[in-house]
Amino acid sequence: MTSTLEQLDADTTIRVVSEEPWRTIVWDDPVNLMTYVSYVFRTYFGYPRDEAERLMMRVHNEGRAVVATGNREAMERHVQAMHGYGLQATVSRAES
Repeated sequence: MTSTLEQLDADTTIRVVSEEPWRTIVWDDPVNLMTYVSYVFRTYFGYPRDEAERLMMRVHNEGRAVVATGNREAMERHVQAMHGYGLQATVSRAES
């Protein structure tokens, strides 16, 4: 039988792991125009034009950009939305 302290330690560990942030990553593709990608970032995420263009250029030049961070369910919704716009996107655990 585990002691109360051991149980509390286990509960805390589980809670900390589940609270780690996740991220939505948009990937470069040969299909979508840069202006369209910037438009999607502005309309869906509500980014101002400068930030949307900065993220779009990161996608274009580096092959990917983190466009959102948060809980896993929200990031999965963002990825589904990006797929609906025709953009390639994935969810990954954020690095500490």
